[in-house]
This record gives sequence, structure tokens and C-alpha cells, in this order.
Amino acid sequence: MKLGIVGLPNVGKSTLFNAITNAGAQSANYPFCTIEPNIGVVAVPDKRLDKLAEMYDPDKYTPASIEFVDIAGLVKGASKGEGLGNKFLSNIRECDAVVHVVRCFENDDIIHVEGSIDPQRDIETIDLELILSDIEMIDRRIDKTTKMLKADKKYQADLDFFRRVKAALEDGKAARSVECSEDEAALLSEVALLTNKPIIYAANLSELDFTNGIENNPGYLAVKKIAERENAGVLPICAQLEADIVEMDKDEKELFLADMGLEESGLDRLIRECYSLLGLISYLTAGKPEVRAWTIKKGTKAPQAAGKIHSDFERGFIRAEVIAFDDLMACGSMAAAKEKGLVRSEGKEYVMKDGDIVLFRFNV
Repeated sequence: MKLGIVGLPNVGKSTLFNAITNAGAQSANYPFCTIEPNIGVVAVPDKRLDKLAEMYDPDKYTPASIEFVDIAGLVKGASKGEGLGNKFLSNIRECDAVVHVVRCFENDDIIHVEGSIDPQRDIETIDLELILSDIEMIDRRIDKTTKMLKADKKYQADLDFFRRVKAALEDGKAARSVECSEDEAALLSEVALLTNKPIIYAANLSELDFTNGIENNPGYLAVKKIAERENAGVLPICAQLEADIVEMDKDEKELFLADMGLEESGLDRLIRECYSLLGLISYLTAGKPEVRAWTIKKGTKAPQAAGKIHSDFERGFIRAEVIAFDDLMACGSMAAAKEKGLVRSEGKEYVMKDGDIVLFRFNV
């Protein structure tokens, strides 16, 4: 999974990126500090995998991972190349989802490119640039489809759909807001439109906001309202706080989070939000050689899940031996779980569940 972190300059993007990836991206108080996109790969925290590691003492421990891409601050005119905008926008096209960092905190020492704090205006600025860039992309696809239509009338429906998408974009709406059938959604995914990607708004608050209650921050409430309207994710976060947490050891971190009234770090919450937004779950494989988490889409059937490990597993799939994580933990060992009949044999139509521990049987 690849997530692009976007936003205006000086909203806390690189501070957040540094905190969640500990990658040391440059962060400074001037626009375009980030020129080339910074990339960091983060292990997905999974306590279930930790428990399996305790049980099996494996030679190898492999959690799922997420790639974060810190894209330089976008400005007005980015779609026309302002501030190297076209190059930045092409970096977002390669991501599965967008994390839009929106500044909701006041700080006279940190310059805002627009001169004031206004989350709604900032979101509209970024949205407009993404929409303008998408109009160029959809125009190209309309031209291509028009030429194809001359050779074969079956492309009329495709052309009508692309024109409907363009009309929505010209009306200032994101492509993801266009109602479409399953076939149309598949067609739209081929165009790689920026505004068709799932989005999470990361409302960057101050530490004081978390102490006083985030619902008292009008900027956060504005972002929350926009997210609800767009069916987008929203995550209250303090980038500076996350930067402080990353320097702490495990016990100190847990104590600090408890004092702040938080159960988990911003990174953990961001990953959970991303999984939810993209409809992802994890299944687990466990044994002495390795314990590992595998990321799949909700609704994936056993053979396709097996294919994540190796194409041979899917091609020669026989069955999946499955036990729920909680059942294995309650029994204390796989042998005890088998004695109690809790290890199930599932066939090709089995739909994988989050936390399934699986052994695939195959023959090629």
C-alpha cells in the first residue's frame, strides 16, 4: 500500500512524515523545502503478530508494510506547473490513497503561505489544483475514446460516462463523487484521476488542542464537516507530538499517551484509518520459519489470498486450513486447537476474515 502525503507548504507534512517513518526528511520553515518526494516504508503494528512470535519463536518476523510518500507542498497554480506542481502531481498519481495534511493550529513562528489559518480555504486550494489536473487527464481520455468510437460504436457508453465525469469536475466536484456502476468504476480506475483516490484528512492540531479537547478547535470541526460530506476519512493528529513520541522508548511512550488520554499513536490510528478506507484486512501465517501478516482486500477468497504468497499457491490450490486468531490464543497451541476441532478445512469459495491464521495446501 502506497500513501501520498499532500498539503500546502508549512502545514506539517514533513514533520508528520518524519514522525511516522523516522526517515529524517528535511523539515524547515519555508516553502518547497521538500523538492524530491521523500519515501519511507513503515511496518504495520499488529499485536496479533507479536503474540504469534511469542508462541512460535520464529526465525523471521515479517509484518505488513505501508509506503509513505511525502510530496512537496502544493500551491495555487500547481496544475499549471507552479512550484514544480506538475511533477508533484504525477507523484500522487502513483499512490493508492492520499493523506491530505491540513493545518488547524495557530503559531506565529511558522509562516502560512496564505497568511492566515483557514482549513476550508486550504482544502479548496488543493482540491482545485487536483481537479484542474484531472480535467486535463479526462480530456485526453475523451479524445482517445472519440477516435475509438469512429472504429466501433460500442465505445459510445464509455464516451458518455467520461463526459459525465468531466462535467462533475468542471462543477468543482471530485471524481470520487460521481455515481457509477461497477463497470464504470473499473473504467474510471484506468484513468488514474487524483480526485478518484480515497482521501484521509489529517487535521494537524497543537498539543494544547488535545489537552483542551479537539472538538473545541473550529478548524478541526470544519475539516470534519468536509470529510463527512465527501465520505472521506478524518484524523485529528499533532505532528509535533508524533515527532516527540517517536523518540521515546516503549514504556515512556505508553505512559505519555495515557497522560494525553490517547490509546495509540497517530501512526497507529492513521494506518487503521487507511485500512478501513481502502477496505483492507490482514491474514496471518505462522510457524517456526516465519510469522507473517499479509494484506488483502475484504471479500478476497482463499485461492486469491494464497496467490499473495505465490502464484503457484493460487494455481494449485487444494484447501486452506484456517483458525481464528482468538481461538488459537484460547487453546494455547495449534495441537490443542486441532484436538478441539477448531482448525477448519476451507475450500475455494471461502472468504477470508481479518485475523485468520492459515496454512494453504496446494499441488502444482
